[in-house]
Amino acid sequence: MSAPRAFLGTLLHTPRRGELEMLHALVVAAADGTIEAVHEAGTPAAAREAQRFTAAGQLVSLTPGQFLLPGLVDLHIHAPQWPQLGKALDLPLEEWLQIHTFPLESRYADTDYARAVYESLVDALLANGTTTATYFATVHLPATRALAEICHRRGQRAFVGRVAMDEASQCPDYYRDPSAAVAESETRAFIDYVRALPGNESKRVQPVITPRFIPSCTDELLRRLGALAQQTGCHVQTHCSESDWEHGYVLQRCGKSDAAALDAFGLLSRHTLLAHGNFVSEADLDVIRARGAGIAHCPLSNVYFSDAVFPLRKVLQHGVNVGLGTDIAGGASPSILDNARHAVIASRMLESGVDPDETRAQRRRPDSRIDAATAFWLATAGGAQTLDIPVGVFRPGFQLDALLIEANVPGGNLRIDAVDSAADILQKIIYHASRANIRAVWVANRLVHPLA
Repeated sequence: MSAPRAFLGTLLHTPRRGELEMLHALVVAAADGTIEAVHEAGTPAAAREAQRFTAAGQLVSLTPGQFLLPGLVDLHIHAPQWPQLGKALDLPLEEWLQIHTFPLESRYADTDYARAVYESLVDALLANGTTTATYFATVHLPATRALAEICHRRGQRAFVGRVAMDEASQCPDYYRDPSAAVAESETRAFIDYVRALPGNESKRVQPVITPRFIPSCTDELLRRLGALAQQTGCHVQTHCSESDWEHGYVLQRCGKSDAAALDAFGLLSRHTLLAHGNFVSEADLDVIRARGAGIAHCPLSNVYFSDAVFPLRKVLQHGVNVGLGTDIAGGASPSILDNARHAVIASRMLESGVDPDETRAQRRRPDSRIDAATAFWLATAGGAQTLDIPVGVFRPGFQLDALLIEANVPGGNLRIDAVDSAADILQKIIYHASRANIRAVWVANRLVHPLA
């Protein structure tokens, strides 16, 4: 646990979708990370608290060109695929999995190899400002435990899942659960392990029930995991209507859509996270909203594997919870800021259309675009809302997860001028900020990057 700390300077957040606030304020965070107060800069209360925290050596005072942002939330990461980032993206999903991904993931039977990869991944994500990460691991229980331990030690807020996959027709002999019973048993063991992890009383690291996706799981396994989710109250993560192949496979096998099938197996709830959702129907959106589940929008990954653009604005207008995911390694960047800008770009392409042989009227899908403020909300408060956790905004009662962005650094593309408005500054951050601009990161008021 850290000491109480205060932050004085310019803050940017979006407490509501599409509504940007820029505050010149002093934020007070308790030792457990809870934000206790937000005082407007220049007020007697701010001056008094600044003096107190300065005397204690616990005031972070931002300089001109520095901005405090809520920590970034990544809703979809395949942790073992980190070594695969940027490779073989010319293949369709079903071939990419069989030729490249499953052979790589099978290597995590070697826990030493797993630890080395996961240390590198968590370090990179923290350096990119990802304070909350939702991870698929592998079928290997010791390696998945190692990932949870690393997240806990490094201070990252994490949701970690031991992957369950037992369908022999879709999973290779060398990489699958031997039975639905074994998959359920090891998932239960992992849940118990994380919940008993010493020092994790605040539940900063949480277990996630993780059926890979319907094609890789038998009906028996899906039923068992649905019952386990109801028994334990754990989060659930899986893929949903990601590509034409996966969407069509589920329709043929189950006679219903991904969302409807997952609901029938007891896997849809307020704590369910569905990756992609590119082909969800109006009926699917109704059931996802009714259950309180959410969608991890992965705009960069969708370019390579989905053959379609996720109708983000439509889904948001439907009242469904949505945040952003990198989908490492289907997405070729570990940065949620990259994916925020790609979310804007994808929405603009959906609205304007892409086929020049059609007329403008024929190729357009009106009212599909989002703006930078909405993308920023998805990357912060929207992701937090989807996970049902108190982060993403600078308000009393929320946790202090934050990153310090610095503009005008040597070698960087982020240039901020004195005449820039709050909207200008946010757009420049979304479109130009990179890892080089992220100078420090805190999770629950603990400095996690750079390393102390």
